[in-house]
Amino acid sequence: MDNKELPSASENLVQPVEGSKAAWRKRLIDKRQNLADRAWRNDLLQRVMRVWLIERPDAIIGAYWPIKGEFDPLPALFRWQEAGLEEDAQGAQKHRRIGLPVVNKVDKTLTFYTWYPGCPMEEDAYGIPKPKDTEIVVPTLIFVPCVGFGPGGYRLGYGGGFYDRTLASLQPKPFTVGLGYDFAYVPDLMPEIHDVPLDAILSDTGVVHPLRG
Repeated sequence: MDNKELPSASENLVQPVEGSKAAWRKRLIDKRQNLADRAWRNDLLQRVMRVWLIERPDAIIGAYWPIKGEFDPLPALFRWQEAGLEEDAQGAQKHRRIGLPVVNKVDKTLTFYTWYPGCPMEEDAYGIPKPKDTEIVVPTLIFVPCVGFGPGGYRLGYGGGFYDRTLASLQPKPFTVGLGYDFAYVPDLMPEIHDVPLDAILSDTGVVHPLRG
């Protein structure tokens, strides 16, 4: 996939309402939850993910359980895990693992627990499914859901700050990759002092960040 900047004049772009993050969030989530072409966009972004992962050396990847119309990264990651098992047979690759986040109620950070298709699940305090009684893992790469994203790799989330606090606490810092649909690009998004930029952003139309010449 070619790297590309998403134009501010794109017909898909959701324009900001009153320039506030809360307004952007509402508008983008509403659009995301009512997509008529969701299956087509999901297929495109799954392909972008699979191609992008080919050259990554990671053996443990953190992801998320999709909510509120978010793109589901787990099918692409399961294929990535299966490809690792094939390489295992040749002694070329460590066993690949996928982790899903669980909120630490004390410090509001995220801890990742092993996930696999069919593993036991339960709801967390926010009603989001999480792995039950599986092993804690420490990802070297984390796929992060984006409500929106802007220049410089900055992400518009739900406002809880869970990922920012988690990334600030992890050493070494994992490589972070935002996932979102192309219409979620917000050209006027300005970071706040606590915001941590993502290392890369993937959308259904390709690699949005970082741009390469």
